[in-house]
Parts: sequence; C-alpha cells; structure tokens
Amino acid sequence: MKVILFILPNMKMGGAERIIMTLINSIDKTKYKSKLLLMRKEGYYLKLLDQNTEIIELKKDRIRNAFFPVIKAIRKYKPAIVFGGWGEISAFLSPIIPFFPKIHFITRETNIVSKHVIRPEIKFFYKFYNNFSTIVAQSEDMKSDLIKNLKIKESKIVKINNPVDFDLIESKLKEKIELPYLKENKNVIAIGNLSKRKGFDNLLKVFIYLKEENIHLYIIGEGDEEENLKLQKEQNKLNNVHFLGKKTNPFPFIKNADLFVLSSRYEGFPNVLLEAGACGIFSIVNNCKGGINEIIQPNINGKIVNIENFHLFANEIKREVNIQHEKNIIKKSIKDRYSKEKIIRQYEDLFSVI
Repeated sequence: MKVILFILPNMKMGGAERIIMTLINSIDKTKYKSKLLLMRKEGYYLKLLDQNTEIIELKKDRIRNAFFPVIKAIRKYKPAIVFGGWGEISAFLSPIIPFFPKIHFITRETNIVSKHVIRPEIKFFYKFYNNFSTIVAQSEDMKSDLIKNLKIKESKIVKINNPVDFDLIESKLKEKIELPYLKENKNVIAIGNLSKRKGFDNLLKVFIYLKEENIHLYIIGEGDEEENLKLQKEQNKLNNVHFLGKKTNPFPFIKNADLFVLSSRYEGFPNVLLEAGACGIFSIVNNCKGGINEIIQPNINGKIVNIENFHLFANEIKREVNIQHEKNIIKKSIKDRYSKEKIIRQYEDLFSVI
C-alpha cells in the first residue's frame, strides 16, 4: 500500500483545501494510505474529512518556519508520494526534493503563477520547480503559463481539472437556510474572497448600470477589500447590492439565484463556477485566464463577456436573468466532464504509475 503525504497550511474554506479533502476521502483506500500534514490543525473542512485520516500538526503559523519540521516528517513517514496541495508550500519544498530521490514529489498548482506570485522571496523558489516529479495543472491556461513563464518542462506537467462532488452538494442543498432573496426581484449571486484578484470592484461598476432595475446582487465572502467595496457601494448608491459575509454552505444561495456571476481578473480553475453549474445555474463570466473557456459551454451553462465593458456586461445580466435556462442541461454539462468519480480516476492513474 502506497503512503501519500498531503501537505497544506490548514483546512480552512478554500478551493485547494476542498480538493485535497475530496481526494483523501475518495481515493481507493485498498491501494493508498493518506496522511495529512498541516501547519495548523484547524478549518471547516476538518469535520468533512475522512475521520480515519492520520493528521500531523506542525503547530507553525508561517510556512518558512515549518521548513525543517516538514523535512523531518518526510524522513519519519517515508511516503511513496509527497503531494503539495498549495503553491507557496510547494515552492519552499522544491529545493530539497533532490535529497529524497526515492520519493515522488507532486505539486498541484492552484493559480496562474505569473499573475498570482508577486513576492520576490516566493518567486525565487519557483526557480527550483522543475525538481518536482509531476506538476498538476488544473487548466490549459495554467499549463501554458508554467511552460512559458516558469520554464517548466512540458513532460512534467499533467492536466487534471478540479472535481465536483455532487453528493456533497446535494446533501448541503437539503439544509434549511433562510435566504434574503425577494420573489419580486431577480437575484444574482457572486462568491469569492473579497480581494483585488476577484474583481468585485468591476462588478460593482457593472451594477451602476443596473441600480434602477429590479436586479439585486448578493456577494458571499470576506477579505481585505471588504471595506473598500462597501465604500464603493455607498458612494454609488447601489442599494441593490448586498454583502452577506462568509457562508459555510453557499449552495442554497446558488441554487435559488437567477444567475451566477464570476468577475475575477484571473483564476486557477474556479470551483465556484463548477458548483454553480452543478446547482443548475447559468453563469456570466469575465473573459479571464484560468480555464474559463474549458468550463463554459456557450449558451449551455454560461456566457463569457469582458467585464471591463461595464455597460455590455450589465446588458447581458439584464438579458440572462429573464431567460429560463434548462437546469438539467446545465448540470449535465458539468457532471459529464468534472464529476468527482471521473477526476479521482485520473489522480489514481497518476499515482499508479509511480
């Protein structure tokens, strides 16, 4: 039985954490034994993780302080595979890989690196990224970026999209949650960290053109830009924009909306866009890097529009909220391509040849 040591900072609510949780829970346990190494044993996804999973906590708040404890853990547990589930951890790990020639090191990159990694001290470590045995890219955009801008050997890159756990979503949709939506309005949902990367400032500019309409925008998330976004809302008198904060179960909000909007400046391979489709909701998405063109099947599960053309984007929202999109067709477009079962098989195929 192969031991896989997964490494993350914590199990807080994020795309990387959710994917690693799904992978650990779903992988064939007759062939693989998962161990999870965390900087801090905390986060919402811990309670959804397979309770038989061995968790190793380093009790470190900063990744750079965990460098030697991670090396010690690798030496102690002697895994067949070390799986870095978070870019910054993988970057710090990359220089030490040659000292463990019998271990297969895999990293799953989470973003368009050339856009996302801006700190010089982190950029430096990406010079060693070719030390990884395998690098999992979530999208063609990510793969191209790794080859062109980080000079990663194409032979080291395997593209595996993110999985959608339909069983988890269906169970969460059964929870009774009070929703703020009013029946007389058309309701648009957007979800993400309130950071510059997610482009909510542009989305608010779009809603300047919609503030006289009975179309309301609900934003789920929290982050560094929250105060600035709320100030932008007040300055523009956007009474039809509502900030709902963080929600541990966003799925009922998605399912009961008329439209989902993704305003990001760039993405990795956005889980929330997959989940909107899994809930049967049509999406309007900014034309950005990060697998958008792979996920969206035009006029089937969504539409790609340049958000910086604010008036055009607003008109598309106005048009699409009044169309009755076929929910089952939208769900099928996601399930056929990104079901948990299909994607987990791809990971198991990767692990089996090691």
